[in-house]
Amino acid sequence: MSSSKKTPSRVQAGTTESTLVRWLLTGLALAFMALFLLLPLAAVFTEALRNGWGAYLEALKDPDAWAAVRLTLLTAAVAVPLNLVFGIAAAWCIAKYEFKGKAFLTTLVDLPFSVSPVVAGLIYVLVFGAQGWLGPWLQEHDIRIVFAVPGIILATVFVTFPFIARELIPLMQAQGNDEEQAAIVLGASGWQTFWYVTLPNIKWGLIYGVILCNARAMGEFGAVSVVSGHIRGQTNTMPLHVEILYNEYQSVAAFAVASLLALLALVTLAIKSAVEWRHERELKAGAELSPERPAASTH
Repeated sequence: MSSSKKTPSRVQAGTTESTLVRWLLTGLALAFMALFLLLPLAAVFTEALRNGWGAYLEALKDPDAWAAVRLTLLTAAVAVPLNLVFGIAAAWCIAKYEFKGKAFLTTLVDLPFSVSPVVAGLIYVLVFGAQGWLGPWLQEHDIRIVFAVPGIILATVFVTFPFIARELIPLMQAQGNDEEQAAIVLGASGWQTFWYVTLPNIKWGLIYGVILCNARAMGEFGAVSVVSGHIRGQTNTMPLHVEILYNEYQSVAAFAVASLLALLALVTLAIKSAVEWRHERELKAGAELSPERPAASTH
């Protein structure tokens, strides 16, 4: 009896910290968040509204600003679905099959994480630019890639490619192939197995990856800056438009457009939190529906 009473106290002493340590760690975390997250966010909205709502709305009514907003949304609307298809295909191939070159394919998926976005933009200029490998042929056929919308979309697709695949690969590997093999044994085709077995199992990871991919697509600067040409009203996304306004000392207009990006980021964060909350609810519901253990013997 005495030993059983001492065990919880020893476990508690080894797994918890003192109140002072807990308060110190919590305070450091809150201070870090306030200094590096909340303070810059508050500064953006404060500077945007420094001259009042009239100046703020006037800056947002500028045709170049709206062109930047439309181009940003268009780029994300094209890049995210493409990466959705590519990411699922790459994750399916890597997680479900064994083949020669699998490690090399995994490395290629991670390549955009290790390559600077500016270098990625320069690669597209080297390939599709006027003096690039395909530049003369593109000029002969009046096809514009670099310094046009297609180049911006290609650069965005490159830098955002790993987000969906990297969310799905470990998830698919952890789930294994048992359910897919059972479906095939029962007569399901490949597409039926994917739609009715694999896709429902990965839906939350897929949604999470799409959210991250979309956030990066709208906020990408380096690669897009190299291939855009900075043409007002045509090839400037919102981050590029903010840079131009700030360099021209139009700080209110720059922060006004930046506040739109901040609002998009907050919406993305809210959607991400809602997805995580919904996922946790489903996990708890599944745990409650699981068979209960048999009652212990009363002998």
